Amino acid sequence: MLHVTAQMTDVAGALTRAGLEFRDDAATKAMYSTDASLYRIPPLAVVRPRHVDEVAATLEVARALGVPLTSRGGGTSIAGNAIGRGIVVDFSRHLGRVLDIDAGSRRAVVEPGTVHAVLQKAALPLGVRFGPDPSSHPRCTIGGMIGNNACGNRALGYGRTSDNVLAMTHLLANGQTLRTGYDAAGAPTVDGPAQLLTDLRAATGRHLASARTEFDRFGRQLSGYAVQHLLPERFDVGQALIGSEGTLGVLTEATVRLVTDPAHRILVAIGFRDIVAAGEAAPTVVTFSPTACEGMDERLVDVLRNRRGDAAVPPLPRGGAWLFVEIAGDDRADVLDRSRRLAAADLGVESLLVEEPAAQARLWRIREDGAGLAGRAPSGRPAWPGLEDAAVPPERLGAYLARFDGLVAEYGMTAAPYGHFGDGCMHVRLDFPLDRADGTHVLRAFLTAAAGLVAEFGGSISGEHGDGRARGELLSLMYSPDAIALFGAVKHAFDPGDLLNPGVLVDPDPFDADVRPAGVSYRRELAFLYQHDRGDLAEAVHRCTGVGKCRADNSASGGVMCPSYLATREEKDSTRGRARVLQDVVRGELDWRAPGVHDALDLCLSCKGCASDCPTGIDMATYKSEALHQSYRGRVRPRSHYTLGWLPRWARLAGRSALTARVANAATRLPGLKRLSLALAGVDARRSVPEFASTSFRRWWSRQRPVAGTRTPVLLFVDSFSDAFSPEAARAVVDVLRDAGYEPTLPDPGTCCGLTWITTGQLDAAKRILGRTVSRFAAAARDGIPIVGVEPSCTAVLRSDALELLGSADAEAVAGATVTLAELLDRTPGWTPPDLTGTTVVAQPHCHHHAVLGWQADARLLARTGATVRTLSGCCGLAGNFGVELGHYDVSVAVAGQQLLPALDADPDAVVLADGFSCRTQVADLRDRPSVHLAQLLAPPRSAG
Repeated sequence: MLHVTAQMTDVAGALTRAGLEFRDDAATKAMYSTDASLYRIPPLAVVRPRHVDEVAATLEVARALGVPLTSRGGGTSIAGNAIGRGIVVDFSRHLGRVLDIDAGSRRAVVEPGTVHAVLQKAALPLGVRFGPDPSSHPRCTIGGMIGNNACGNRALGYGRTSDNVLAMTHLLANGQTLRTGYDAAGAPTVDGPAQLLTDLRAATGRHLASARTEFDRFGRQLSGYAVQHLLPERFDVGQALIGSEGTLGVLTEATVRLVTDPAHRILVAIGFRDIVAAGEAAPTVVTFSPTACEGMDERLVDVLRNRRGDAAVPPLPRGGAWLFVEIAGDDRADVLDRSRRLAAADLGVESLLVEEPAAQARLWRIREDGAGLAGRAPSGRPAWPGLEDAAVPPERLGAYLARFDGLVAEYGMTAAPYGHFGDGCMHVRLDFPLDRADGTHVLRAFLTAAAGLVAEFGGSISGEHGDGRARGELLSLMYSPDAIALFGAVKHAFDPGDLLNPGVLVDPDPFDADVRPAGVSYRRELAFLYQHDRGDLAEAVHRCTGVGKCRADNSASGGVMCPSYLATREEKDSTRGRARVLQDVVRGELDWRAPGVHDALDLCLSCKGCASDCPTGIDMATYKSEALHQSYRGRVRPRSHYTLGWLPRWARLAGRSALTARVANAATRLPGLKRLSLALAGVDARRSVPEFASTSFRRWWSRQRPVAGTRTPVLLFVDSFSDAFSPEAARAVVDVLRDAGYEPTLPDPGTCCGLTWITTGQLDAAKRILGRTVSRFAAAARDGIPIVGVEPSCTAVLRSDALELLGSADAEAVAGATVTLAELLDRTPGWTPPDLTGTTVVAQPHCHHHAVLGWQADARLLARTGATVRTLSGCCGLAGNFGVELGHYDVSVAVAGQQLLPALDADPDAVVLADGFSCRTQVADLRDRPSVHLAQLLAPPRSAG
């Protein structure tokens, strides 16, 4: 331990003296201790170089101290390729620029941390794109793709990453520079140390037979080094470096080939009896020259249904397994002809041609979310990568799949396979019993047997994601001792000191070492409100498998996650980064009250975007509430927990009369008093404070008389915000309900969902408050009376949090009866919305509306009005108490700048629709512009204002 501590001090001191940006706190090391694999290795420090000179300086520090160096991009590696015991270099933070694009020559120059989607965004307006498109394309980096020789869904059309790299610059372990590329005639070039080239030629010469006969047997044979490129007749050092997983050099720049997008794409979905039949058909499908041929079966689709409901699964052809086949080209007649012939080829049970791009996107999303969805096995238990992307010659895929399923069953496990069936590559995650004492023994026995099966079929243990820590030890089952010796000779020529990413590929660590979830005594005593994981916080936070979708801009697919990461680009502010920190809390490595834990959670907006958008089902808003609950239980809390967290209590006091409302408003309006009041409340002084209404909704309601006639009763849940601050929205809801033939009644005063107590982690109080409300609502729910909410976030509490916090029969009844106004109107026969033809609407759905309730009914309703609607994705940035708290203002504004503010500025005359009180407050605060609740948009003329 003393040696490790001294080494840590040396590293920190050396990095400081070199002027490098680095972090070595416990929370950062937790975030970077794993990637998307099942391994956990905390680094000594994480360096975030700002330019290439700092990469060289970091390498010099590592070399001088003898500390390993591991290159990391988006951290989505599945095999443990991007973690290490020494210095981890995060290229994604600063070195992510597209340096040049030449559409004419179809090439781009990028830094290694350039996210695939960033390159595409820069290239597409010029009519070109980067061909390979792995499912992680919104967040994986080009450097990571080069390191693993990533392929993607459309590899049949565009090839592997190695087929699309034109030139690279690497720093070698000794600090020298190596440049590779091609001359005008297409011959490979190399500019680097002469001794390295001599050693590589000599190594290949000593193992020539293995290099000639054991490699390049089919397209997805990617395990080990690509030594076939070092043969005398090729000697393409650049190609040999691709797929070397950062073990031979440190990539600092790459020139990649660009392609043109085909003018037409048709997706042919073919249903099969089972996954074996789908695998058997794949080689025939490839004869139709598709750009993609992806396979999956009902096991993966069922996981999606269980996570998001039946509506999440678009229409599929009949069958228990499917191939999604993309036919593309510039000649529409040819594309249509090939698609129709494929559909008519009688390969499966039923075929479906999908031409509409949005419908295609819904189908492809199932495939793109595969890695996350498969993180939950059909058994319902956590599933882990292992033999994650093995590949066999495509003509043998069907037989391999049958044998593989049998092997999984033999070990008492379940899986949901999917993958690139046209290439013979299958992805799978398995519910290894890592919570058992013999868990790693089962892992070792199964993976050894599975690797042997791959070898028996002439396959490759890795067909896409690299060997990493998961498969390096298994290479000896696939290659001869002579080939393994050749790998060692290549590694020694490049990196004789084993400085770069040791333990990977050559002299690999045992694949059952450093397994993250194994052999850990989790702190099971920690209370937890999240019932979906049986109240087990450890299991809940380990839902995060590291696929990193939270690091992507998900707005194109209508997503919200993760607004704070998009604002700061800091790993600690991603859903994944926070989950990693909480994983160390439940491991006992970090305490709830540790500064790093609070820093990681501080900028979580509790938007719940991850609850719907994260394919693994992470709900960070819930975990943050639990963390605050654990941290402050029995202790003095931050001021805002007593002011904003108890806001419904203060609102009821202020709303008792017009006089109390005026007094409360004066406290936030008089100049001197305002500053003092905001400071005492823990509110940022740059925020305006909404006024208490002179007449609260309840006081207005007390003067109303029921409308005569036979009407359908509904229970109207008027939350504290609608009652005290925005009664005009609640009054409009009453008018719309009556116009639709309903007669609302109100529950007793004081009913509250407890939302503000939940978001500030005051869970004991929240359970009491919510429990009382649910008890009051239960009778109406059981009588079949709909419960209609006004405020989306409070409505979502009744629908979701009540089940998780209370878990009672009353909560189930209330959750089932709770509806939004749009949901109720959407199913009301005979009611017609007003004609809003000619009206332009900018709609900002509340995050909880998106994540918990769903906005589909609202979209259908607005379509019926005839209005022109632009629906925004992303968070408004205020998010309840988050945006007004001290220290959050700048991030709140930055989040608003992602979607909301540009839309408002682009259409200054549009009606702004925002059901959420916080959303309306943000619009008023940042653009001094009115916005309306859906009820105000739909209300009869007498109450539209």
